[in-house]
Amino acid sequence: MSATQHIRQLDAGLINRIAAGEVIERPASVVKELVENAIDADARQIDVVTAGGGSSLIRVADDGVGMDANDLALCVERHATSKLPGDDLAHIDTLGFRGEALPSIGAVADLRITSRRAGADSAHEIAVTAGAKGEMRPAALNAGTVVEVRELFHATPARLKFMKSERAENAAIADVVKRIALAHPEIGFTLTTGERTGLKLPAAGDDDAIRHRLERIVGAEFAADATALEAEREGLRLAGYAAPPTLHRATGQAQYLYVNGRPVRDKLLLGAVRAAYADFLPRGRFPQLVLFLEVAPERVDVNVHPAKAEVRFRDAGLVRAFVHGALRRALGAEAGQRTTQTIAAETLERVRPNGFSAPRQPAYAAADWQRPIAELDRPSADAAEPTGEPANHPLGAARAQVHSAYIISQTEDSLVIVDQHAAHERLVYEKLKAALSNGGVKSQGLLIPEIVEMDESDIDLMMAQGEDFARLGLMIERFGPGALAVHGVPALFGDGDIKGLIRDLADELRGHGAAFSLEQHLYDICAKIACYGSVRAGRRLKPAEMDALLREMEATPHSGQCNHGRPTYIELKLHDIERLFGRR
Repeated sequence: MSATQHIRQLDAGLINRIAAGEVIERPASVVKELVENAIDADARQIDVVTAGGGSSLIRVADDGVGMDANDLALCVERHATSKLPGDDLAHIDTLGFRGEALPSIGAVADLRITSRRAGADSAHEIAVTAGAKGEMRPAALNAGTVVEVRELFHATPARLKFMKSERAENAAIADVVKRIALAHPEIGFTLTTGERTGLKLPAAGDDDAIRHRLERIVGAEFAADATALEAEREGLRLAGYAAPPTLHRATGQAQYLYVNGRPVRDKLLLGAVRAAYADFLPRGRFPQLVLFLEVAPERVDVNVHPAKAEVRFRDAGLVRAFVHGALRRALGAEAGQRTTQTIAAETLERVRPNGFSAPRQPAYAAADWQRPIAELDRPSADAAEPTGEPANHPLGAARAQVHSAYIISQTEDSLVIVDQHAAHERLVYEKLKAALSNGGVKSQGLLIPEIVEMDESDIDLMMAQGEDFARLGLMIERFGPGALAVHGVPALFGDGDIKGLIRDLADELRGHGAAFSLEQHLYDICAKIACYGSVRAGRRLKPAEMDALLREMEATPHSGQCNHGRPTYIELKLHDIERLFGRR
């Protein structure tokens, strides 16, 4: 600051415009604040109309309790609210509470509010233009409140430059309405963009109300395939729906997270979701899910940011573990067992593998988890000889191997097609994880060390993780300039591609560094080892080996899906095959 500059008090109009920038980022922010106000007013029908991507017009009408003239005059004043009793910020149970939304909108747009309190003789209207409040006037309105916003950001032209295309702003508005509507199936919503009503969600009060909303908002496939989950622990309650990992997406747009009915994008919850799905999704893909977390208001701080999209939990570790555990239990029962495949679309609409319930097995002894892959290929005690009849095995008896990549097995009422590499990859991965949790993975020393040429920077990355690799049975050391020597590999690795594994691990470390937790980091390494150490496509298997693989799958959790999110087997029911050939 130069000697000629002095501190001065900002004028009220500029203060309001600065404050508005925190609350009103784009037209979708306006819609969010107005719709939340309508919900807090006990509305049962909310109608949203926009034009010009929300910059020309936003109108939100509701049938809530409305306001009288005194409340209407106060609602456009900063920090005036009816939702915060006294000075208690620890028991917030409404969506709004800061008293900033309406004055912030009025500071950057032309705002007009018409309202009539239930039972009142007449309605009233007030206007605010660029922060200047107009006179109260009588108006015509049957009930509820209508808020009309025109020429958004005309008072802050710089903000207009950051507006996206009309199409993008319309999409953001639709997303906001959908996220709020999903949490309130008892309220009807409409969204009209220009002359077209793009969203019409009638109110529903029956037991299937949330299912109907799921179909309309997240999609019919999600509603049909998602697993319902409910959990309670130490005052926390979680309910919702989690899609099978096969329904993954390229973005996190289909993740709907709520805390006490409030849509949030909370890093802690997103981290718990990522960790729960980590074993089932390809890297860079995102699961679909809808989760409603209920927690006592005094145990969560929603006053973190003016936009109220972030929260802070008093017991963050407990919340993360609770959400992660509930999702893992739901996925443990369903992941990999429910996937959708379209086969002969003209005659078969959908063929879904009907998941089996893996028989409860005694925990493997440590030595069993260390068996090399060659040993796994030998028949287990349950499959000493190839099974002649399907018997009662969920995955049936192996009948053939085709293209040296797929196992065909037969059950009493179906055919099962197994991807041998994907299935074996999951088996090896689960064994590596179990061995890791039991103290470490046994290493198999190499008679002749494998020398891998690498950049010095990659060698530095690998050596920095040397202790973690050792826990997984991978023994490495420097071997002069530009090379790494591998002296031991996990016993389960067999004759896999050692050089390919080492280079892939270096790429992984270079791309992500220390971004993951230690546990997730070790599991990622396990996944790489499993991929490179599994039975490859192109390897011919004997009947006994195929049956042994099927029996191992039946006894292994999550065996219906490989580590990259792909199904390991598809089951075709006999009646579907008969339909394919016109027999039904």
